[in-house]
Amino acid sequence: MSAFGACRAGSRCWQGWPSRVGPASPHRSLLRVPGASPARRISSMAATIRFSPATRSLFDEPLGIAVQGLSPRQQVTLRASLRDEAGELFEAHARYQAAEDGELDVARCPALPGGSFSGLEPMGLLWALQPRKAFWRLVKKDVQTPFLLRLEVLEGHGDDSGRLLAQAQHERAFLRDGVRRVPVRDGRIRATLFLPPGNGPFPGVIDLYGAGGGLPEYRACLLANYGFAVLALAFYGYEDLPKEMKEINLEYFEEAVNYMLQHNQVKGPGIGLLGFSKGGDLCISMASFLKGITATAVINGSVANVGAVVRYKDVTIPPLGVNPKRIKVSKSGIGDIIDALNNPLEGADRQSFIPLEKAECRFLFIVGQDDHNWKSEFFATEGSKRLQAHGKEKPEIICYPGAGHYIEPPFFPMCAASMHLLVGMPVIWGGEPKAHCEAQIDAWQQIQAFFHRHLKGERSRTANKL
Repeated sequence: MSAFGACRAGSRCWQGWPSRVGPASPHRSLLRVPGASPARRISSMAATIRFSPATRSLFDEPLGIAVQGLSPRQQVTLRASLRDEAGELFEAHARYQAAEDGELDVARCPALPGGSFSGLEPMGLLWALQPRKAFWRLVKKDVQTPFLLRLEVLEGHGDDSGRLLAQAQHERAFLRDGVRRVPVRDGRIRATLFLPPGNGPFPGVIDLYGAGGGLPEYRACLLANYGFAVLALAFYGYEDLPKEMKEINLEYFEEAVNYMLQHNQVKGPGIGLLGFSKGGDLCISMASFLKGITATAVINGSVANVGAVVRYKDVTIPPLGVNPKRIKVSKSGIGDIIDALNNPLEGADRQSFIPLEKAECRFLFIVGQDDHNWKSEFFATEGSKRLQAHGKEKPEIICYPGAGHYIEPPFFPMCAASMHLLVGMPVIWGGEPKAHCEAQIDAWQQIQAFFHRHLKGERSRTANKL
């Protein structure tokens, strides 16, 4: 079927996505573009861009995009762009043909070959965004300000930019109205707490990122938009915390758990942990040694301690061994580190396997099957075997074919390669853009559902297990 035929048939491929994100998803109400208010126009051109919602949406929500006022079956190129807070430009473009009535709705008209993507991809202009600067990843540092998405409609399908027919911009925000952002400097804790609007208490979650350090807040605040009290917790490379990740003491994380358990806006008797990459194995260590943890979700994490020694009272867990000779480096200088770590089931490296059988919580493992940072599926499988060997509940493991390492909240563009601070070179993270995008949408809903299922009850006030 031609692009025009698909448009006339009114095929709304987008309807398949809400079925994957769940019946209660707020995404359902955002898909209808007809009748939406025109986007803020930057020029007085005949063609008009319409967004739905009209001017502002949350970053993890779908965005309807349509162009009206084109000629029947007119060929145009849509170009999306945004700049991050460092000023780096991300761009995507797609070729389209308008319908007979001069309207182009990306939820009904497939993109033609020759752009950043092709086919019926209502959110393609966002998930296909790529940086002009090599090895650069899109992150949000100040969650109190939105990203500004710019959309241009260009005449024709040429390699050179055609005449500009229309342009508009749309805010992609991170904080839902009423969500409170509370900086936390309590004892040694360096964190930010996000509280949903309304009267609590709310299910509580501690959010940990990977080996990049600092205090990323964007996933925590997006999660808080859905009714969770979320503490984004720094553990090195931030303010007066250690500058490098040389040794990790779980007593610091114990303070954070107790802070959440004692907070009058946090529902007990336990809290949840959400960790990505290095943050994932830290969450498993926390769940293994600290009380007050009811549910632990790990995104592409390891069940062995990686990167630095972990200590808790009289317990020491050494880091898993690394063999740099197993790093494959391409002619362009990009590393593939998937085979660099030793096997935690062999020899002295068995000491690095975190004793997750000591945990008193439920586990969820989110796995990108094309993760090139390390063997996430292997780690999840071995963690499951160990839990069941000790008579513990089998964890939930959700595997996503074609998904790489950086499984972020929905609609963050896939990062194929960037600088790895611990390795000291750019590395590939794996993933295929479309499959990775779909994995992010589903994983985000799975994580929320997991925490809603398991975080119930009244408050508790202790966190140590030994």
